[in-house]
Amino acid sequence: MRNFRELEVWKSGITLVKQVYTLIESLPDSEKFGLKSQISRCVVSIPANIAEGCAKDSQKDFVRFLQISLGSAFELETHLIICSELSYISNQEKIIIEINTLQKKIKALINYSKSQY
Repeated sequence: MRNFRELEVWKSGITLVKQVYTLIESLPDSEKFGLKSQISRCVVSIPANIAEGCAKDSQKDFVRFLQISLGSAFELETHLIICSELSYISNQEKIIIEINTLQKKIKALINYSKSQY
């Protein structure tokens, strides 16, 4: 069993959750059950799936949960782009860069973990 608290990708995911939750506070109340809900679910899913994957016995299962986490990171990026296009948020470039960095870290961990099969 892996200790998820030691993984940099998990730590980065937790930091991202805090940043995104602060960001979505500015979304309109009309998006409470729309974009706000979708964004909060997918951002929390990133570190949660990394942690869940750490509990799995096989490397293959661990990779599967990392892939789910990566998918959530891409979903998050898409939701934030939509928010920007709708003029709900501005200056999201910094957080998009952080998301892209996390996506690359998760993909690198996936590739490394696959080499350990």
